[in-house]
Amino acid sequence: PPGPVEIRPAATVMLVRDTPSASGGTTLEVLMVRRNLRSDFVGGAYVFPGGAVDPLDGGAEAEASCTGRTDAEASALLGFGSGGLAYWVAVVRETFEEAGLLLARRVGGPALLAGDPAEEARFAAERVAVNGGTRRFLDLCRDEGLLLTVGDIHYFAHWVTPRGAPRRYDTRFFVAAAPPGQIAAHDAGETIADVWISPDDALARHRAGEIEIIFPTIRNLQAIGRFATSTELLGAAE
Repeated sequence: PPGPVEIRPAATVMLVRDTPSASGGTTLEVLMVRRNLRSDFVGGAYVFPGGAVDPLDGGAEAEASCTGRTDAEASALLGFGSGGLAYWVAVVRETFEEAGLLLARRVGGPALLAGDPAEEARFAAERVAVNGGTRRFLDLCRDEGLLLTVGDIHYFAHWVTPRGAPRRYDTRFFVAAAPPGQIAAHDAGETIADVWISPDDALARHRAGEIEIIFPTIRNLQAIGRFATSTELLGAAE
């Protein structure tokens, strides 16, 4: 008989921005990445950046690297006694690993990854090390003097993989503004493509059979697609 099924905590983020539209207004876009075809969980599907919450994403060290939200505040939002901030930290870490974007700021310094070639090359190398397991993400944050801007990341939805799946995740969905000046790039490992796309276009491409999107992603695209701008969406989420 099959053994007990582990349900892993996970976090994913819908990074949004507004881009000029042909009509002269703006269009809300969200970042989606395509999972590696060889992945044992929804391989080939387009998803939002995210993944499993690591035990090292929580604790006093992680909280000291964050600004704008305490563990007590995060835990209250998720209905936990403690440890909720780990989901926010996981969002920032996974976004850096999978999409190369950093939801963080340097204390007293200029905007991150906004055009300095030397800084971009250094963080690209750090990203490879974090993905390879030879560099702890929180060590990178400490050494670079970074604060994770978790106060700007808003809890949005909660989904659990159905019974019967070979691997189950208890996933919290978040929404945040894309960091200005930073350029997204998939990691060519866990993710093999990235695209900024309007929710309506993503859903239309899925209906046309052009891209694969799983049910929770569809429902969250429908939810954020109700908003005309990222400002309206983020205000409602907050």
